[in-house]
Amino acid sequence: MTSDKLADAYAHCAAMARNHYENFPVASRLLPARIRPAVTVIYAFARRADDVADEGDLSREQRLARLDEYRLQLQQCQTGESFDDPIFIALQDVITRHHLPIEPFRRLLQAFVQDVEKTRYADFGELMDYCRNSANPIGELLLHLNNAASERNLGYSNAICTALQLINFLQDIDQDYRENNRIYLPQDEMQRFGVSEQHIANRTTDFAMQGLMRQQIERARRLLESGAPLGLILGGRFGFELRLIIAGGARILKHLHENSRDAFARPRLTSRDKLAMMAQAALPRLSGRKRPGKPGGGI
Repeated sequence: MTSDKLADAYAHCAAMARNHYENFPVASRLLPARIRPAVTVIYAFARRADDVADEGDLSREQRLARLDEYRLQLQQCQTGESFDDPIFIALQDVITRHHLPIEPFRRLLQAFVQDVEKTRYADFGELMDYCRNSANPIGELLLHLNNAASERNLGYSNAICTALQLINFLQDIDQDYRENNRIYLPQDEMQRFGVSEQHIANRTTDFAMQGLMRQQIERARRLLESGAPLGLILGGRFGFELRLIIAGGARILKHLHENSRDAFARPRLTSRDKLAMMAQAALPRLSGRKRPGKPGGGI
C-alpha cells in the first residue's frame, strides 16, 4: 500500500470525526497528538457501524447482513488482507501499529447487532450487558493506546464508560423511542415505579416518572464516581481530557436531576457549565465531591 493511500484513509476518518456531532468530544486537541489519528479511526469504525444499525431505510435483515460483512472485514484486518475501504485501511494500520486487541472491536459490533435485534431490556443486568459491548470497549482501547490497560485501570474505565452510556440513555429517552422504538430503561423498574410505555409516548412527567428518573440518575452518579479516580491516576493531557469528560457527565446528571417538570427535556451544557467543568478538570482535588442537584454538581 502506498503512503498516500494510507494518508488519505486517515484523512477520511478524521473528516468523519469532525463532521458528526457527538455528546462528548472525539479526538479533541486535549488528547496527546500521538494517539489522535488512531482515535479518529476507531471513531469512524464505530460511527459507520452505528449508522448501519440506526440510519436509513434498510430492513432488519439488510442491517444484520451489512454488520456481518463488517465483522468479516474486521477479521481480515488480522490476516493482512488488502482493503479498498478507507476505514479498514486505516483501522488495519492502527491495530498493527498500536498492538490493539481485536476483542473490543468485536464487542462493539455485537452491540450494534443488538441495537437491530433488541429494543427492550427486562432488567438492569441486561442493560449492563449491553453497555459492556456498546461503551466499555472504547475506554479499553483508549487505555491500550496509552499503554495503561492495567486490570485496575480497566475496572475504573468500565465504570466511567457504563455511566456515560447510561447518561446518554437518560437524556435521549424521547429520541430513542420516537426514532428507533427503543427504551433503555429496565422494564422491571418501570413496572415497580408505575411507569408504562405511555409515559414515554406521551412525554408524561408525573410522580412515578420522577421517581424512576431519580433512581436512574443516582445509579449513574454512583458509577461515574466509582470510576473517577482514573482521571487522577492518568497524567498529562489524557488524564485532563478524561477528567473533563467525567465533569461533563456530572453536569448533565445535575441538569437531569433538576428537570423535575419535564423528564424528557434534553439537557444542554451552558457556558457556565463548561467553565465549571474546566475548573474541576484542572483542579480535581479542590473541586469537591457533590451530588447532582447540589450546588456545583461536581464529581
